[in-house]
Amino acid sequence: MDATCIDCGLCRWLAPGVFGDLAESAYVQAQPQDGAEREAALRAVLACPVGCIGAGPGGLGRETAGLLPQPVGDAADGVHFLGYASPKSFGAASWLIARSARPGGGVLIDTPRWTRRAVDAVANLGGVATIFLTHVDDVAEHVRFAARFAARFGARRVLHRDDVNAATRNVEVQPEGDAPLALADDLTVIPVPGHTRGSACLLYRERYLFTGDHLAFGADGRLVAFRDACWYDWRAQTRAMERLLDHRFEWVLPGHGAPGRLDPAAMRGALTGLIQRMRRR
Repeated sequence: MDATCIDCGLCRWLAPGVFGDLAESAYVQAQPQDGAEREAALRAVLACPVGCIGAGPGGLGRETAGLLPQPVGDAADGVHFLGYASPKSFGAASWLIARSARPGGGVLIDTPRWTRRAVDAVANLGGVATIFLTHVDDVAEHVRFAARFAARFGARRVLHRDDVNAATRNVEVQPEGDAPLALADDLTVIPVPGHTRGSACLLYRERYLFTGDHLAFGADGRLVAFRDACWYDWRAQTRAMERLLDHRFEWVLPGHGAPGRLDPAAMRGALTGLIQRMRRR
């Protein structure tokens, strides 16, 4: 256990066989047992927002090449877990849709820390035309990433107006209200006030839902919402969760909490169960 750990949870869902949870901190509960576990553990090392995971005597060498960004789902959809989390967003996960997968250009969902590895990872997948910010907590290095990719790709940031503040007032696209907004044929912004007033999800190809801190999978495999981290209004978050039933998706890809996939019918059932539990709290 390292005293600098902020208990963001990334390492535990990236490598659950290696990392455990103890007294509001992650720790190494077991050494990797095979090549797959070692790769997962090394992804956690790269992703850790505070660099508190040791990589052993060899450090981070060539064996980390290609571990991040990590593909998620069908290759043709171009979705990746980016990694390189920022302490400014408490270690929130960033996601990337490769430029090659969609005519409208690449999409970055929440921004990682500003490092050469992260910037090169985005560039190597074709850069980004859209930077979607799920909510004000996880904007991290949005100014630097927007500036880096604006000239070549016309990168525009998207953040719901209810979460705009002095640090984000220059965000180019600021949706309003609770109605879904189509950014493109394959991208829909779904406002989900609750965690913050301006929290929003991004739905991609009616398959992938990027949820910020609105919705995730818990350690027990069920869908969860974070009552203790609801900064705006729990009832509003419950109502927003109900509106997600109007949309079809298979993947939940959050900022905090674990990602996961269910077939659409099972996802709807799991979401209905979560809503019932939320109403009782």
